[in-house]
Amino acid sequence: MVLWVAATVALSGGAAAGGAHADPLPPPGTPCSFTLSPPQVVQLSGANMVTATVTPAGCGGPFRPYLSVVCVQDGGSPAQCTQARDADTAQVYAPYHPGGTYTSTGRGLGTVFNDAPEPNWQLLGPFTAAL
Repeated sequence: MVLWVAATVALSGGAAAGGAHADPLPPPGTPCSFTLSPPQVVQLSGANMVTATVTPAGCGGPFRPYLSVVCVQDGGSPAQCTQARDADTAQVYAPYHPGGTYTSTGRGLGTVFNDAPEPNWQLLGPFTAAL
């Protein structure tokens, strides 16, 4: 994964130097790339919540983002998950318990046609944080 990140940074820097903007290349075996955020505490309607996101970061060739799924879990509690379609960001919220250890995971899927998604999900995470 480090090699892929280094290659993406190198390619992105080269594209920026040439005056054009290029999306990061997807990881090998997947048509699109997605990014997962670590769990973090935010305020939502006056209450502290833990959130995480999965955001589409670019696709190769004719592909485009199709589905993003993100989950956050506190210790032994069941995971809270949500999804988003197309280029929308998937964002999940879970109740915040001070001192809890939270884990975010996610996955993303690309497609060329709406009825034929690529079967290779990009798996993301886990990111774990004591909050």
